[in-house]
Formats: sequence, C-alpha cells, structure tokens
Amino acid sequence: MHSYLRAIGFSEITDRAGLDQLFSIIIEQPTEKKIVKTQDNKIFAELSKEFSKYMGITLRGEYDDDGKFYMEHYFPYYKNQTVSTKEEASIIKRVDTEAYTGMSDDVRLGVSLIFYLQNVVEYLEEAKGKIQKGVIWPIYLSGLSLSGKIILPLEQDERLEKNNSADVQYRRQLISEAKKGNQEAIDSLTIGDIDMYAMISRRAKYEDIYTIVESSFTPFGSESDNYTILGTILDMDTVTNGYTGEEIYDFMINSNDVLFHIAMNKKDLLGEPAVGRRFKGNIWLQGMIDFNVPKL
Repeated sequence: MHSYLRAIGFSEITDRAGLDQLFSIIIEQPTEKKIVKTQDNKIFAELSKEFSKYMGITLRGEYDDDGKFYMEHYFPYYKNQTVSTKEEASIIKRVDTEAYTGMSDDVRLGVSLIFYLQNVVEYLEEAKGKIQKGVIWPIYLSGLSLSGKIILPLEQDERLEKNNSADVQYRRQLISEAKKGNQEAIDSLTIGDIDMYAMISRRAKYEDIYTIVESSFTPFGSESDNYTILGTILDMDTVTNGYTGEEIYDFMINSNDVLFHIAMNKKDLLGEPAVGRRFKGNIWLQGMIDFNVPKL
C-alpha cells in the first residue's frame, strides 16, 4: 500500500481488495495513456487517471503481445501547471523498479534538488533515455504531504523586504560564482554562513526559531526526494476526490523563492490555512520535465 495515497484522498482504502478495484478502474478507464517501445522491444506504458483536479494515480508496466497490461508499480501524483525552475537536469534510474529520479541544481536553494520523475514515457521517447548537457529544461515541481501545520507569517515592512531581496540576489550570484570555482565567492559564502549561524544562535535564546527563519527547504529522512519545507501560501484551493469524497487541500507554496504546489488530505493539516500564512511539513517531491521545449 502506497503511503501517499492518503494525500490525494484515499485514506479509507486499506486492503488489497479495495486497491485492486481501484487499479481495474484505472486500467479500463484511464484519463491518459502513454506508450513507448523500449530498446529491448518491450511495450512500456503509463496509465493515469485523475480523481480530482490535477491529482490521480499512475500505473506503470508493460503490455504483452496479446495486449494485456501487467503492472509493475504505481504512484499517486499531483501535476503542477506552473514552471517551478529552469535548470539543467540529470535523470537516474532506480535499481529496484522502472522508476526514475530527476536532479537539478537550483542556486536559490544552494543544494541539488532531487525529485521523483512523473513523465518517464516522455523521457524515454523524447529524450531517448538521455539528457543533453548544457540544456536548460522547464521543470514543474509538486509535493504530496501526510502531515503539516500552519504557522503565522512574519511581519515585515517594505524597506526590510527590499533589503532581504537584495541580499538574496547577492547570495545567488555568489553561489553561481562558487560553482564555477571562484575562491573569493566561496570564502564570502563561508563567512556569510558563519555570521548567519552566530546571529541565529544569539536570537534563538530569546525568540522562536520561526520568527527568525521565514522559509526553508531541507532534505528529510532516508529517501532522497523527501523534504521538510517551510514556505508561504500564495494561493490555495479545496478539491474533492471524486472516488472517495474526501477533501484535499491544494496549496501553492513559495519556499526559498521556489514555487510549487502541495496536495494533502484536509484531515492531516493542523491549523487554519489562509493566503499569506506559512505551511510547515514533510513532503514527497515530484516533478515533470518538459522535454519538448528545451530552453538554451
């Protein structure tokens, strides 16, 4: 049983019989079907069905010579419609199953961004199983969450926001130069991190940490595509799973200036969400790369 089924409104499906019935509906009535012939002449397919707006389940597997579909694995998804980042990307195949992980370096985070690739058939078909170096791809990021809480926003005046924006831009430039091997940029970043640590340590004695840190994007647990995030809610919606009737929150989040959507079951959120407030929780990060529109 996939633990993140709950995030898109399938918390009541707890046995194999209910899961098999769900799979039958997807195979017989898919919203989207993608097929590609692999290099070893196998017919690889992704069958997806939406059960609420932009959310659903994808089955991956193969068709035999008689046209019968054999599922290898499945995953719940949320498909973001907004570009989150435009960066170079690399794709790594997982050892245990026909699943792939995407990775890109985003200067806004300062670390490699790792996500579960949603559109594997397009990768095998359009990119021919390879990613060209030096090509900038539009990447659409989304996350599924099983737990989260709402935190009040920080109060900032216009002058402070402008100063913070300038500091962020300067740090991005330093990170970009440091990646090229600029030693002065590396030294500046190191000194800046030491000063920031000292400031946080000093203020944390008298203030709550969430009045100091406005947003964060941190790896979580043993899986490379799981993160703990803190970000501002820019937009929100409540949708209903058409199969189970469960309500799901759809948040558009800004975390470290990276925009992406998060889906989570309404019953798993602590607090009252609103635009402008902050979301803190653990997410499974997914992503879709637009291989048809490379940007040089």
